[in-house]
Amino acid sequence: MKFYMAPLEGITGYIFRNAHYDYFHPADKYFTPFITPGLNSRRTSKALRDVLPENNRGPEIVPQILTNRADEFIYTEKQLIDMGYKEINLNLGCPSGTVVGKGRGSGFLAFRDDLNRFLEEIYRGAEVKISIKTRLGKDSPEEFDALLDIYNQYPLEELIIHPRTREEFYRGKPNLEMFQLGLEKSRCPVCYNGNIFQKADYENLCRRFPEVTSVMIGRGIIANPALLDIIIRERETVDKLLLREFHDRIYSDYAEMMSGEVPLLYKMKELWNYMICLFTNAKKYGKKIRKTQSLKNYNEIINSLFETEEIIPGAGFGSNGIV
Repeated sequence: MKFYMAPLEGITGYIFRNAHYDYFHPADKYFTPFITPGLNSRRTSKALRDVLPENNRGPEIVPQILTNRADEFIYTEKQLIDMGYKEINLNLGCPSGTVVGKGRGSGFLAFRDDLNRFLEEIYRGAEVKISIKTRLGKDSPEEFDALLDIYNQYPLEELIIHPRTREEFYRGKPNLEMFQLGLEKSRCPVCYNGNIFQKADYENLCRRFPEVTSVMIGRGIIANPALLDIIIRERETVDKLLLREFHDRIYSDYAEMMSGEVPLLYKMKELWNYMICLFTNAKKYGKKIRKTQSLKNYNEIINSLFETEEIIPGAGFGSNGIV
C-alpha cells in the first residue's frame, strides 16, 4: 500500500511536512496545499515558496494547482517543471465557498463541458504526470458517473477520490458505493481519500476494497502524526516524548520564519485544533490554548500539558468530542 499525505491549507506547509518526514514514518508522497496561479505568479509568492526545492529536503512532494483556466495551469506547470517536479495534482475537490463560488475546486465539477475542454488543453501538451483529486460532484453523487466518462478520456497519473459531494463538505460518512463505481470504471489507478482517522478505519477499507493500492490521509495524520507508524509498524500509540520533540521542531521553525507573536500563535493553535484530541483533559487544554494571547502563556500551557496529561491509546481525529 502507498500512503499519501493530503494537503490542508494553513497546516501542511513545508515546515510541517519536513518535521513529519524526520520524526515519523513518512508518507510515500506529500501533496502540497493548493497553488492558486495567476499569469503574474512569481517564485516569491507564498504558495510557490512552499514548493521551492530548497524548502523540501526529504519528502517526495506533489504540488497541487487550483484553477479553472488552462493557461494559468500551464503557466504554473512550467514553473514547477523548472523546479524539477515530475508530477502535479489538479484540485477538483476543495469545498470552500470562496473557491466554489469562482468555479474552482469542487465548484468546477458543475461545469462538465468547460472541465472537459480544460482537461483536453492541459493534457494535450503535458510535460509532467498530472493526477486529479476529485469529489463525486458538486451537488449530487449521481454526477460522478458522467465525471468518470470525462476523466477516462485523458491519461491521468492517478484519480484520488474523496467520495463526498461538495454540498456534504466533510459531514456524514463517505459514499463507498460511489467509490466502488470509481474503482470499477476508472481507466487509471485509483486512490482512496476520506475518514481514515485510526488503524481500524484503514483495516475496514482494506477489507472492503482489497484491490486499493494507495490511500490519502489528511486530518488523521495531522491529529496523530504517528498514524502511519501505528498502521504500518503496528505501534499502539504515539510516544509522548517524540510528539513533544515534533512540536518543538515545528515551533522553532515557524519562530525562525515569522516575526511577532501573533502569527506564530495562530500557526500553533491551528495545529492543536487537531492534535489536542490525543490527550487526557483535551477539552480543558484545548480551551486554554485557544484563549491564550501570548507565547509565554502558550509555552506554560504546553509544558503543563505534556507534564501532567497522558496520551490516550487509540485516540484520533474527532475523539474526546474534540473538533
